[in-house]
Amino acid sequence: MQTIWGIDLGGTKIEGVILASPSPDAVIIRKRIDTEAYKGYQHIVNQIVRLIHELEAETGHKAEKVGIGTPGTVEPSTGLMKNCNTTCLNDMPLKKDLMGLLGIPVEIANDANCFALAEATMGVVPEVVPNYQCVFGVIMGTGVGGGVVIKGNDGQSFVLNGTQGIGGEWGHNELEPNGYDCYCGKKGCTEQVLSGPALQRYYAQISGNELKMKEIVERYYAGTDPFATQTIDRMLEYFGKAVSVLMNILDPDAIVLGGGVGNIDLLYTEGVERAKKYIFNSGRVQTKILRPKLGDSAGVFGAAMLVK
Repeated sequence: MQTIWGIDLGGTKIEGVILASPSPDAVIIRKRIDTEAYKGYQHIVNQIVRLIHELEAETGHKAEKVGIGTPGTVEPSTGLMKNCNTTCLNDMPLKKDLMGLLGIPVEIANDANCFALAEATMGVVPEVVPNYQCVFGVIMGTGVGGGVVIKGNDGQSFVLNGTQGIGGEWGHNELEPNGYDCYCGKKGCTEQVLSGPALQRYYAQISGNELKMKEIVERYYAGTDPFATQTIDRMLEYFGKAVSVLMNILDPDAIVLGGGVGNIDLLYTEGVERAKKYIFNSGRVQTKILRPKLGDSAGVFGAAMLVK
């Protein structure tokens, strides 16, 4: 039996999966081990190799190729990792090193791309827009990221990595002129406006009180906290503006919202309404804005689909 292998490399955990077929119901085994990133780059590489060998030993299946989702991306011109929040991975030849140790092909994409690929191929998108051409996957959580999935003429879906490996980097476009400084070197990036920490920071700035997003949303619905109302209203306006750019450039069939902020119901109603005044389509939004189906499984399933 030909199996499909995926690895989701996170800052604290590495998860592996073997699938019998491209379906969330076809899991042969899933297993997690600690990343132990504080021990450095070579230790992370060894942990990935260890996990693959343990999956082989526990199932009797042999990995023939592996897809790996990472907290960064590969620079196509050099093969080196970049933009990783697990910083010891940056400027390192992760793909080359893993292929050398494992002796099999390895494909790498960032976690947002894996999320998008999973939802496009085995998640919510096939149920709602089965004949899609383009899907954009959004992650709005601790950070903001995105990924683009295209369906080719042969019916196979693939991640659009781009010439520089930054395809779908929605989180690092300017959204708020002269806004907060971003670690990428710019100001007012989407990540500095729509991520969970950014929204909480804004609420604290205007209210003098620190609250988690869940509490801010609850206060908004209760209608008793004008600062919560201001925070959520601002979020909806900027969300509408930010997704309108995706619609104007890519015109995707669907945008899937992942991450903790993506759980806020208002994004799927009022957030879509706010986008209408910014898109070049006479005030109509025909792109489907969808909730994800796969939850925490999207990363490792998407990694596996990189080699399908």
